[in-house]
Amino acid sequence: MHDILFDFISKYISLTEEEKEAMLSLDIFRTVKKGTILLKEGQKSQDVYFILKGCLRKYYIINGEEKTTAFFTEMDALTPHCAINNAPSEYFISCEENTILTVGNPKMDIEIFSKSPKFELMCRILSEETLAKHQINFDEFKTSSPEQRYLNLLQNRPDLIQRVPQHQLASFLGIKPQSLSRLRARILEKSKA
Repeated sequence: MHDILFDFISKYISLTEEEKEAMLSLDIFRTVKKGTILLKEGQKSQDVYFILKGCLRKYYIINGEEKTTAFFTEMDALTPHCAINNAPSEYFISCEENTILTVGNPKMDIEIFSKSPKFELMCRILSEETLAKHQINFDEFKTSSPEQRYLNLLQNRPDLIQRVPQHQLASFLGIKPQSLSRLRARILEKSKA
């Protein structure tokens, strides 16, 4: 597990053996079973996540219906709003697969930043990359049709098609499951023509 994390970190900064040991001493690795809810609406939490293997889903329950807004898979970071603003969460985060992740919190950040300031630089760079990625995804979602959204998903995140149930995928695309079935059939028909 830790080798996957250290390989990812090495893309941004180099770590000494002492820095690696300092990270490992924080006991940040967790293995979580499929179906586990990591965060519930109304719950307060300081936990932030980095997915090493598996899939997390962020969703709201609106009028009794789940509305999926994001999936987080390998090498994705997830910082729930409640970890920043210390308010109750407005949404749920669940494990869609058996998942291996790191779990941190602001107290751990202070500890690791004090031992190695270059972690703070890496976290800032990752935050900027994540913000830019989410802004692009939001803009694409707002300016595209359901068919374009599905084609973008096929191109950019094809693994999700196999990894998550169709009703969650449909919710993520902003359509009903029946519409997703029709859309898939239409795209398949076009590809045969």
